[in-house]
Order: sequence, then C-alpha cells, then structure tokens
Amino acid sequence: MTSANTRTRYGTVAMTLHWLIAALIIANIYLGLSFDSYPKGDQTLFQVIQIHKSIGLTVLVLSIVRLVWRLMNPVPPLPAGMSPALKVVAHLTHWLLYFLIIAIPLSGWLMVSTSRLGLPTSYFGLFDWPNVGFIANMPLDQKHALHEPLESTHVILAWSAIVLIVIHVAGALYHQFFRGDDVFRRMLPGTQVADTE
Repeated sequence: MTSANTRTRYGTVAMTLHWLIAALIIANIYLGLSFDSYPKGDQTLFQVIQIHKSIGLTVLVLSIVRLVWRLMNPVPPLPAGMSPALKVVAHLTHWLLYFLIIAIPLSGWLMVSTSRLGLPTSYFGLFDWPNVGFIANMPLDQKHALHEPLESTHVILAWSAIVLIVIHVAGALYHQFFRGDDVFRRMLPGTQVADTE
C-alpha cells in the first residue's frame, strides 16, 4: 500500500489521518457531552475541559494537514453506478465534514480566547497553547460580548457534526451492505479492493 491515494483506494496517509481524527472527534464529543455531569468548579471538570481543548487543537492541526493532503492527492472516484443525486450528497457530506472538523476546534479556540481569566490552554500538560492574540488583547467588555456567540456557534457546529457523522457512517454502511461495492473497504487498511478498470 502506498502513502498516496490511487484510483482504487486511499493511501496510508489519508487512512491514518481519517481514523485518527475520527477517534479524536468521538472522544471529544463524549467529553463535551459529559461537562454537565460535573458540579461547577469541580477540579475534575477543569481537567476534562483541558483535555477536551487539547484534543480539539490536535484535531484542528491534523484536519488542516488532512485538507492540504486531500487537495494534493485526488481521491478515488465514486462508483460509476451511483445516481447523480447520491454523488452530490456524498461530495457535499465530505466537504461539510472538512469544514466542520476545522471550524469546530477553531470556534472553540476563539471562544477560549475570550475568557475573562485569559489563561492559555495547557496542551496535555506539556506546554501552554496561546490564546488567539487579537482576541485575547481586546478590552474585557468586548471579549465578554464575543464569548456567548462563539460558545453558541461552537455548540451548533458540534451538533451539526454529530448529525453529519451519523449520515457519513450510514452512507459507508449503505455502500458495504446494500450496494456491495468497495467504497467503505478502500478506507480500511489491509482490505482487498477490486480494480474496476
């Protein structure tokens, strides 16, 4: 298997980024949904939020790398037998996912940068990830005015991603179990994919 994509399957770079980002997003959705189960001011909640932010920043960096790799490496085409409408849905879903995996952590980083405390994010306890400078340096009242809209944006984008992930997984299962084509297998390491040409 090559590192680059081919006309029949994704390469190791795309596969690794896909599954790593997917695992991190699922972990972060779980952590984000767990926030309300902790009492306010709980030290454990503070630690969970730090981990959530660290994972989010990791997703942001990996997603930018993935988008650049995607633009440099054409993806395998969809099966010829798919209807034009389904192809549009598939392409739209993929590009919306690319948008969300960058926009969600970016909105979170911007939101954190509006905090009254002005604390940087402790990136897995290894170093301090700085806040976004032009926001962090705003007067406190201006930062406070931005915080709630950014928080709402972050939450709306996250719920949008949850819905889109369900659609994405349903699409992969549709290809695997109903169409019986190689669309799902070409993103799985170690699977055999038929050359249709």
